[in-house]
Amino acid sequence: MLTVGETAPDFKLTTLGEEGPKHITLSENLGQPTVLLFVPMAFTSVCTKELCSVTEEMSEYESLDAKIIAISGDSPFAQAAWAEKEGIKLTFASDYEHDVAKEYGIAYESFLPEKNLTMGGVPKRSAFVIDPNGIIQYAESNDDPGKLPSFEEIKSKLVEKLIFY
Repeated sequence: MLTVGETAPDFKLTTLGEEGPKHITLSENLGQPTVLLFVPMAFTSVCTKELCSVTEEMSEYESLDAKIIAISGDSPFAQAAWAEKEGIKLTFASDYEHDVAKEYGIAYESFLPEKNLTMGGVPKRSAFVIDPNGIIQYAESNDDPGKLPSFEEIKSKLVEKLIFY
């Protein structure tokens, strides 16, 4: 897994905007703190809980000038349907080929093997805070898909770094 102090790899993923599918990159979001939230799959209970909670707290992140991008291996159309159904108001990015999860070092080799699900490449529930210069300031990845990131630590890192931005 990538760690604090490393340069966050840029990516070019697909998101579903008002005009239809378009690309989103990390580099276009530099200049402000960016929080990347990797979630295993759309429409699952823990992922829904996580992203609905973040949606409810968006004003806190906005007050810290932070951009949040939620990344999963689902298609942008599945992500949009999920967001609409659950009222999730975040920017989604589709890592359909799981290349970004692998590059960030947070891809499962085999997701839920105890249930004979061998979907390799699914991202572990992970969070990265990236500063305006593209440097990772916070990194967390959980092998347990039921464990949420520490949002208090994420916010604390954003507040701590705000004085340096």
